[in-house]
Amino acid sequence: MVGDITEGPECQLKDPMDLFGSGRVVKICAPMVRYSKLAFRTLVRKYSCDLCYTPMIVAADFVRSAKARDSEFTTNKGDHPLIVQFAAKEAQVLCDAARIICPFANGIDLNCGCPQRWAIAEGYGACLINKPELVKDMVRHVRNQIDNPKFSVSIKIRIHEDLKRTVDLCQKAEAAGVSWITVHGRSIEERHQPVHYDAIKTIKQSMSIPIVANGDIKTLKDAENVHHLTEADGIMVARGLLANPALFAGYEETPFKCIQDWVDIALEHGTPFTCFHHHLMYMMERITSKQEKKVFNVLSSTSAVLDYLNAHYGV
Repeated sequence: MVGDITEGPECQLKDPMDLFGSGRVVKICAPMVRYSKLAFRTLVRKYSCDLCYTPMIVAADFVRSAKARDSEFTTNKGDHPLIVQFAAKEAQVLCDAARIICPFANGIDLNCGCPQRWAIAEGYGACLINKPELVKDMVRHVRNQIDNPKFSVSIKIRIHEDLKRTVDLCQKAEAAGVSWITVHGRSIEERHQPVHYDAIKTIKQSMSIPIVANGDIKTLKDAENVHHLTEADGIMVARGLLANPALFAGYEETPFKCIQDWVDIALEHGTPFTCFHHHLMYMMERITSKQEKKVFNVLSSTSAVLDYLNAHYGV
């Protein structure tokens, strides 16, 4: 089974739908606020990640402001296949954002899963799972207005207490032309409760488009197990990749080579210190002692971090 997720030549497919048609489980880096930016995407792609998402971007701001576009979205030639995730509540606004992003990415994803209060208060994120007609309308609008047939339109959802409602939402989205659906197997109210992998399997069995499983996948073994439990076509990982960006390549914990790669990539991209440091804190969580953490986590400059890594790990 490990073979299903790790075997074969490195995937060179640039079209997400080709990835899903390859017969392999698609390994995906989740949209993470502040973290799944270009430098980190560059790192996980070196370690067998097939498909990366940007952090969630508010579509209305993105359409309205060039400043927002410049600060929220950066990419380069190697950053593919790439999905840009948007928060939106109006079909035309989502279409306008999709049209702007289309030349630079392989698809967009509509966030229907963010449970944060601010998002729900604004009509974004997880509240959309209770508006299946609106979701259907948004998917259909983008499908009709983007000329490129290879440009994907996906959605990321949470589940309802009554799973029939989730299946109904997914079937409506499928009818509107959604490319695939990522299912985080918790309801809006659930935070740290166990993930309902059985619910993801039920959704998978009710659909004819690819389904991606998401939630509490921290190791490659977890990814294998979740694939077994859900029969999902893809596995999306968030915090597990922060802790170990080499997870999909089969490493149990972050190898020092990966830490060295992060230092090189982050410096090359001019990554702000706080982001650079936070990623290292996550990566070194499992490989440093409490005493080392106390020292490392309060370092306050790039040069101090580089000196520490060189002195302690030869990085």
